[in-house]
Amino acid sequence: MAHAFDLENFFAGRCIWVNGPVIVGAGPSGLAVGAGLKQQGVPFVILERANCIASLWQNHTYDRLKLHLPKQFCQLPYLQFPDNFPEYPTKYQFINYLVSYAKHFEINTRFNESVQSAKYDETWGLWRVKTVMTNDSTRGEVEYICRWLVVATGENAEKVVPEFEGLDDFGGHVTHACDYKSGEDYRGKQVLVVGCGNSGMEVSLDLCHHNAIPSMVVRSSVHVLPREVLGKSTFELAVSMMKWLPIRLVDKILLVVARLILGNIEKHGLRRPSTGPLQLKNNEGKTPVLDLGALQKIRSGDIKIVPGIRRFSRGRVELVNGENLEIDSIILATGYCSNVPSWLKILCSYPISDQVVGSCLVIAIFFFQL
Repeated sequence: MAHAFDLENFFAGRCIWVNGPVIVGAGPSGLAVGAGLKQQGVPFVILERANCIASLWQNHTYDRLKLHLPKQFCQLPYLQFPDNFPEYPTKYQFINYLVSYAKHFEINTRFNESVQSAKYDETWGLWRVKTVMTNDSTRGEVEYICRWLVVATGENAEKVVPEFEGLDDFGGHVTHACDYKSGEDYRGKQVLVVGCGNSGMEVSLDLCHHNAIPSMVVRSSVHVLPREVLGKSTFELAVSMMKWLPIRLVDKILLVVARLILGNIEKHGLRRPSTGPLQLKNNEGKTPVLDLGALQKIRSGDIKIVPGIRRFSRGRVELVNGENLEIDSIILATGYCSNVPSWLKILCSYPISDQVVGSCLVIAIFFFQL
């Protein structure tokens, strides 16, 4: 069947033909894809809405952050971490590694370009990727035309900020964990940390180290695992076991080990989910917490565990159990989400499937975790 096509509108505005993939995102995954394409001599364009590579790591992580997994599981293809890096590199070491990685493979990124939409044109078998310049000194829209699109924006592109009754009346300092750097400014203050994932645990621990008084909201169940078992990474142990054992059995072994090392965490207000940690990650994307010292502070009472929030008022929070706390500041460790659904427009008359991948469309979505 013939398709009517307006060539003039197709190339309206500033258009750039890319003789290879367009990669959206200059984080670890985008850089890894770029390096792989460089190795094969394939041209590409990387688009990044921020003004630097790995913007999440550089601009939206706290100072004490270290990789939660051993370095051998976090290094990118074709270039290892320096030998003098510790087993768990710091945030700054990892950033330096990524900068060196981009320089080593001569990966040039188009910064300050935010993707507004990416649509697949069935008639021509091409992607149309529209961007807007976000640099204050440069304004304008650009449309990239390409055969392949690689989405490498990760799971943590946008912060999640839930709505709470009375939060506007609170009057104190409220921030998301992505803007938290250290507990230095919170010394002596009563701080409510909303969320008990890895970020919530580490922020609460960091606040303790700076003599703040944190209360951590634990609204739902959470898996807490030791970072290491007998000197070996828990993650590495799980990966090794899954080569030979079903995931349900690996989960049971991990929970027995966690009980032996960490004790009964439920008596401290941390209820475990009924689904095992690995299965929960597979089914719902919820990452288990790796304990780096927060549990000890919870046991000692330096970190107070509190239930869900009912409402806020001036300088106070009322919890679902009726308890009222006076607080000075709120840190929302409420997680992140992908922004891909807001700009990736799938308009094909058939679903994205192997049939599409087999023609001229490739979508690669890479998730890189903190």
